[in-house]
Amino acid sequence: MSVKSVTHLNFRGDARAALEFYQSVFGGHLAVVTYKDAGNVQDPAEADQVMWGQVVAGNGFHVMAYDVPSRLPWDRGENSFFLSLRGETTEEITAYWEKLSNGATIAAPLEPAQWAPLYGMLTDRFGVVWVVDVAREYNG
Repeated sequence: MSVKSVTHLNFRGDARAALEFYQSVFGGHLAVVTYKDAGNVQDPAEADQVMWGQVVAGNGFHVMAYDVPSRLPWDRGENSFFLSLRGETTEEITAYWEKLSNGATIAAPLEPAQWAPLYGMLTDRFGVVWVVDVAREYNG
């Protein structure tokens, strides 16, 4: 038996744009169900917002997202979570970094670190904090 953890991101009206952006970075299949699609419209202004969505790519990337309805509390938060992206090669990670950094605020540039061949940290244009690195075997 195994279990899989999938990051679920919560937005207020930006879920579709965020999912489309992540699909442009990682590829894969985008699936979106709106409140209208599900027959769960509580506020007509939110009918076309995302009730459930995800991007699943063949390279292992998987993220889910939705738009929190206005009737529920929501705060974008600050450093409430990091999304960790680990790859096996510098070429792979550099390509993702270049795409993710479009419109991002860089907290730590992508460069060699004591614990990884490449490491970087950024907050993307949707407020999601990404910790990006090239995996290296631990020899501690």
